[in-house]
Amino acid sequence: MAESSEKMVRKQFLVPPSTVKRLERLATAQGTSASEIVRQAIRSYDARDIETMESAELMEVVSVRLKEAIRSTRHAERTVSRTLRAISSAERSIGSAER
Repeated sequence: MAESSEKMVRKQFLVPPSTVKRLERLATAQGTSASEIVRQAIRSYDARDIETMESAELMEVVSVRLKEAIRSTRHAERTVSRTLRAISSAERSIGSAER
């Protein structure tokens, strides 16, 4: 748990829904709050770790991030396609109404 001698400050961060779900799963699995999981992650973070990572670890990190990017891109493509179909349909409706 957080150090009781330190005053807590409320901060808000924007994260994707998949990260929120993962955070909630981690908190439930560890029997703690999502806030505590974030505090633990921040305390354990060291930007220099990337320099000392083994190839296999680094590849795993890249793989996870790439999968997230692909999933996000596919979602965006589906959204754009649906929007374009709706626009096309609306244009056809307008065109037939003008005749």
